[in-house]
Amino acid sequence: MDSLAHRGLWAEPEQRNTLSALRGAFARGYGVELDVRDRDGTLVVSHDPAGDRAVALADVVGTYLEHGCPGSLAINIKADGLAPMLERALSAVPAARWFAFDMSVPDLLAYAQARLPFFTRHSDIEPEPALYAQAGGVWLDDFSGTFVAEQRVAAHLRAGKRVAVVSPELHRRERAATWESWRTWAVWRSTQVMLCTDHPAEAQTVFA
Repeated sequence: MDSLAHRGLWAEPEQRNTLSALRGAFARGYGVELDVRDRDGTLVVSHDPAGDRAVALADVVGTYLEHGCPGSLAINIKADGLAPMLERALSAVPAARWFAFDMSVPDLLAYAQARLPFFTRHSDIEPEPALYAQAGGVWLDDFSGTFVAEQRVAAHLRAGKRVAVVSPELHRRERAATWESWRTWAVWRSTQVMLCTDHPAEAQTVFA
């Protein structure tokens, strides 16, 4: 199981999606989940509408390459129409090392048609993942706290998909008891499974 550091390694909320937080994750061998949108014709890393201090995606890509492309870049798409810009920005990154996700369904079709790496979403409010056959993987999310289950992960693996599981703290739910109930699952031994979490180092110990 690989950890995806949610918006990098950070101690305070204002550090999320900063170059230092993302660099810190890469230096420890983790992949990251980061938010990307456009600002004045440039791709930047920002969850909310981007201000002047938003990090350029090009700087993140450069840092990722410098660290040898550890883990995966999970790119949360925050605006439609970014596929051509994203393809150019990530041209030096192996396609197996990044994927886009969370775009609208019409925009998802553009990624599929361009044959760009993308994950489709599967959750309690999205029971039928869009463009499943074309997707390279599944972003397995859980808004109720009862949807993520070993058999769901295993089913996607059998279908030849990679799986990124969203940890409960990303929805402001406790994680300790949930992780304890998840830790015995055999699916964590698969190199095709990732856990997106605010606590990647702890996850590596718990799910070892």
